[in-house]
Amino acid sequence: MTEAPRRTAVVIEDDADIRNLLEAILGQAGFTCFAAATGSDGVEAVREHQPTLTTLDISLPGIDGFEVARRIRSFSSTYIIMLSARMEEIDTLMGLDAGADDYLTKPFRPRELRARVEAMLRRYPEAVGFPIGAGTGSSPETVPPPVGWSATSQPGGQGNADEDEGWLQHNGLRIHPEMRLCENDSGPVDLTRSEFELLLTIVQGQRRVISKNTLALELRGDDVSGGYVSESDRRAVEVHLANLRRKLKDSVSSPRYVETVRGVGYRLAMPQPSRASAGGSLAE
Repeated sequence: MTEAPRRTAVVIEDDADIRNLLEAILGQAGFTCFAAATGSDGVEAVREHQPTLTTLDISLPGIDGFEVARRIRSFSSTYIIMLSARMEEIDTLMGLDAGADDYLTKPFRPRELRARVEAMLRRYPEAVGFPIGAGTGSSPETVPPPVGWSATSQPGGQGNADEDEGWLQHNGLRIHPEMRLCENDSGPVDLTRSEFELLLTIVQGQRRVISKNTLALELRGDDVSGGYVSESDRRAVEVHLANLRRKLKDSVSSPRYVETVRGVGYRLAMPQPSRASAGGSLAE
């Protein structure tokens, strides 16, 4: 009998009651939990246990949750759900900018946290007890391939065919849906799960405009044909896209990869003729 994949979570929370509640909720969801009461201990717990999921309080003794998220992001792509008693939108946006994938305000309902965790698992059905990097060569997750798309080879026809199989290309950007790898002319690009998900959705849409509402629902793992999307959800998409562009070194004013359609959403930028002639483009 095959052993079920191990799901590991790290809970970084200084309030013992909330910490115990989080451990109980995640334990019911099938996670093995490791808890930390300070930011420094939380960073080390993530480094040691390499969790699929990390819950992170903002108000921590010593270093706060924003700095903890930044430190964790320097070596891990664990899915971070940030918890905050602060109601201001700026705190949520700062958390996302620091590297969090999702956020939840305190006091929260256990059912809501469980729903967000289950949505994360639907998006990453093969998630087990280690983080899966988008640009570090980590073990792959299972992601449905783009409908109607075929694998492309490296620009100019260089490279081993087996190694190039499954890559999608556009203007020097290369993304592999199944291995969850991303690279451009500068080399591998390390993306969070949410950043990778957004980029993949836009790449698969080619020149079709993807609305912020659709992208927000994709990130939540909800049915994109319906569901409530708040202004905070849309702002979260904007923050993730800003971080993505910074990592890709993609200009907003003259984009090479992702183009903003003001007031509507995002789409793949126009193919550059020199790149297209060299190795083909996703938008052809």
